[in-house]
Amino acid sequence: MQYSKDIENMICVAKGVSGRFEHGPAPIPEEGQWIQAKEIKDVKGFTHGIGWCAPQQGACKLSLNVKDGIIEEALVETIGCSGMTHSAAMAAEILPGKTILEALNTDLVCDAINTAMRELFLQIVYGRTQSAFSEDGLTIGAGLEDLGKGLRSQVGTMYGTKLKGVRYLEMAEGYVLALALDKNNEVCGYKFVSLGKMTDFIKKGLSPLEAYDKAIGTYGRYSKESGAVKHIDPRTDKEVEE
Repeated sequence: MQYSKDIENMICVAKGVSGRFEHGPAPIPEEGQWIQAKEIKDVKGFTHGIGWCAPQQGACKLSLNVKDGIIEEALVETIGCSGMTHSAAMAAEILPGKTILEALNTDLVCDAINTAMRELFLQIVYGRTQSAFSEDGLTIGAGLEDLGKGLRSQVGTMYGTKLKGVRYLEMAEGYVLALALDKNNEVCGYKFVSLGKMTDFIKKGLSPLEAYDKAIGTYGRYSKESGAVKHIDPRTDKEVEE
């Protein structure tokens, strides 16, 4: 280490806050404990965060489960950009096993994933995680449970215009097949097919048509008995049977 002549010529003044006056960094909550984090290995927690790309054309939801500074589990969900999915595939492979400092300084190719990693880093090192007050934190696999049955991301896709109103296209339950409209022509329910469940049924030996029928469900006042007057396909506007 090199010092300038000005520094070398200074007299040495003792650090007054060292020793009996120094209390160290402020403790942060980590998995049910108050920790004075001084090194990366002192940091742990499970958390989610959102990132976006520079042109703001796509977004990433990143979930990390960190134990003793090491990423043990990573869930990468993306929307709005086809290339982003390929970057997510790489990120999900490369992130586990890295320290959070390594991960922060790893180029994950996609701006949205890099931004999400930055936001999560800040949450984790400041103790603002979902498991901050959970004793021993969350088990490895908590990120997978976040997806629910069928292991599919929960995606909502809605479209609307002032002239023609709203169209529900994709709900958390699945792909929307039909909208139910009441006497005022307002949406009062919808029918959907759970694509994850349908695929699982096919893998178990059901025919595609049987799997499709078994994976269909409804929400709200969908039946005519409950107030629906007609049903339309939200993609074609054609009237369909209940």
